[in-house]
Amino acid sequence: MGFHNQKILPAVRHIKDLEKLLHSTYEYLVILDIHIAQLNSIMSLTRKHKKKVFLHIDLIHGLQNDAYATEYVCQEFEPYGILSTKTNVILKAKQKGVVTIQRIFLIDSSSLEKSYVLLQKTTPDYIEVLPGALTQVITEIHEQTGIPIIAGGFIRTVVDIERALQAGAAAITTSNTDLWKKYGEFTKK
Repeated sequence: MGFHNQKILPAVRHIKDLEKLLHSTYEYLVILDIHIAQLNSIMSLTRKHKKKVFLHIDLIHGLQNDAYATEYVCQEFEPYGILSTKTNVILKAKQKGVVTIQRIFLIDSSSLEKSYVLLQKTTPDYIEVLPGALTQVITEIHEQTGIPIIAGGFIRTVVDIERALQAGAAAITTSNTDLWKKYGEFTKK
């Protein structure tokens, strides 16, 4: 499993940015900050353009981020993947056969230790480490878990991206549209 050499997973916060990505070489996208009423049209549009979408279920407004909501989203909208900080969400998404990304926030060594316990329980397909600029921790988590790492948060430059990739990240999530342009091609529409 991988992202077919796609180093950046564009994290979409605005519909206008999604519209640009539909006409790009990016195959895999992460949708953030969306309202439940927009899901059907967004999923239809991305499917039409052959994009594989990860939905950050914790950030779907109008929907509780729990196992029931996850089951509903997986059945009704069939996303390629689900991203969440919640154990029950990851477990339900795995049960539904959806690719899972467990997001972990690292603020100190205690949060890292708690994350290891969580990851043993959920065994997601990928772990998104925030902040992604913690390159030593990316290497450590990958070695400890054997699960591919996605780096996100505080990725501001091409140098940040390259350092995270060299540390072992499988890909980078970023909502920085300037960085998207450096790693993907866009056609005008």
